[in-house]
Amino acid sequence: MKHLLSLAFLFTCHCAALAQKSGPVISPEIAEDGSSVTFRLRAPKAQNVAVRGQWDRKTVAMTKGEDGVWTLAVPSVPAGVWEYSLVMDELSMIDPANTAQKPQRSPTSSILHIPASPPAPWDFQEVPHGTVHQHIYLSKALKKQRGAWVYTPPGYESGAPKEYPLFVLQHGSGDRHETWVQHGKAHWILDNLIAAGKAQPMIILMIDGHPLGQVPRDMADRRALSLAAFKDELFTDAIPLVESHYRVSKDRTQRALAGLSMGGWQALSIGMTNLDRFAWIGSFSGAVDENEIKPALNDASGTNAKLKLLWIACGEKDFLLERNHQLIDKLKSSGINHEWHETAGDHSWPVWRQYLTDFTPKLFR
Repeated sequence: MKHLLSLAFLFTCHCAALAQKSGPVISPEIAEDGSSVTFRLRAPKAQNVAVRGQWDRKTVAMTKGEDGVWTLAVPSVPAGVWEYSLVMDELSMIDPANTAQKPQRSPTSSILHIPASPPAPWDFQEVPHGTVHQHIYLSKALKKQRGAWVYTPPGYESGAPKEYPLFVLQHGSGDRHETWVQHGKAHWILDNLIAAGKAQPMIILMIDGHPLGQVPRDMADRRALSLAAFKDELFTDAIPLVESHYRVSKDRTQRALAGLSMGGWQALSIGMTNLDRFAWIGSFSGAVDENEIKPALNDASGTNAKLKLLWIACGEKDFLLERNHQLIDKLKSSGINHEWHETAGDHSWPVWRQYLTDFTPKLFR
């Protein structure tokens, strides 16, 4: 009997060891005291694995354990919403154990969110929350299936019926329309600003800015076609969809258009030449060819009369800073009213979240 019990005990231990080796890998794991973040990857046949983090722009090697799991504990990661990738044998990849992934045209980044204390505007807070609605529609302009996300503010469903301002918010070249919510935390930023009395309740429309697929920056002709297709879809499909499903004001003074990088270009090019539709325009690290907005530049008095706000910002380490300087010089020489902010930072989401936080309170006042 003792012999059988011993065998049973050994068998149980063996099964537990196997389960530990084949069990779920937890990554990332934030220490309870917040002192470190541990990343893990089960890759027994890999030769080299590393973590590349946005918080310090470094690539740090992981250590392989006997169970084939690679591990790295990173101390003192600052609060923020960070992108990171695992680099396995020179292949950059998402963290397969992390369901929080940055929506991209070609996904390579996972998301690490470390809340700040006190909470940052992009952190989840105990305030009334709005709703993010997902729409799939057949585009009349493009003759294909397309998608859009719409944010409605707290109280929209249960409050007194009234019309709300509409803010069209666009993503950058490498991203998708979901990115402003899933990675940019636009919905939480609006929730928190509205709760603090800093922003007006508004509806936000986010659509896919790649009507013709992702177009390289050096393909000028293709980019022009893409911009025209985006404009057509925006006016023919996306805005009418919002108008038919939500209580939005059709007053142009209650409409804003802004975006980051490629979305900033779209906002400047389309917004500045459609001031009969938009009165508030924002560009976050965007750039535009002055020929695209020439009608607005040539009619300073008419442009200024219609514009409520032209808000432009770019980081001091952004590769588009010089083009922004050129644009600001042109706006000044043409006599176009604008608000310019050269800030710390580069061409990245930590900068753009702050821009949204700074820009939104100025709208619809």
